[in-house]
Amino acid sequence: MDGTDPEIPLTFGSGPSDPIRLADEPGTWVEVVIDAPPERVFALVTDISLPARFSTEFLGASWVGTDRPAVGAVFNGRNRHKAIGEWEVAAFVEVHEPNRSFAWSTIDRSNPGSRWRFDLTPEGARTRLRYSASIGPGPSGITMAIESMPDKEPRILRHRLVEHHGNMARTVEGIRAIAEGRA
Repeated sequence: MDGTDPEIPLTFGSGPSDPIRLADEPGTWVEVVIDAPPERVFALVTDISLPARFSTEFLGASWVGTDRPAVGAVFNGRNRHKAIGEWEVAAFVEVHEPNRSFAWSTIDRSNPGSRWRFDLTPEGARTRLRYSASIGPGPSGITMAIESMPDKEPRILRHRLVEHHGNMARTVEGIRAIAEGRA
């Protein structure tokens, strides 16, 4: 990192370049163990508006043409960020494996602006929940910032991943509290 952002776990769809680039599909993840069975946790992670309760950016989502998750289903997510205001983005469900995985990509199915995924692993009566996200390789809101300051691309990406990581951590902690009956 460049010293201004905390260290977080990083992943890459390809690369990484040195320094990192959007084409590397940089990402991050968070993980918690929840005292609840996968069925209970999966019902929460597939509630597409639930993360809005915990995120500083995500405002909610609504299904398009359906009312439930399935591979190929579409939903529109609403977001707000202090640097660019509010926007809506299309999301496409790519994985829906009951009690195991739920994943979606944004903006363009063939060239996603980002990918998001929940994976559940049973551990006896408990569930390990992993929430991961990656940026790119396609264009998204971050593309504008990179295009206006190309020399700062690695710093912009790292800062954005730190923001995502914080919201993701708050989300899995909120899911854990609900699943365990503490919220």
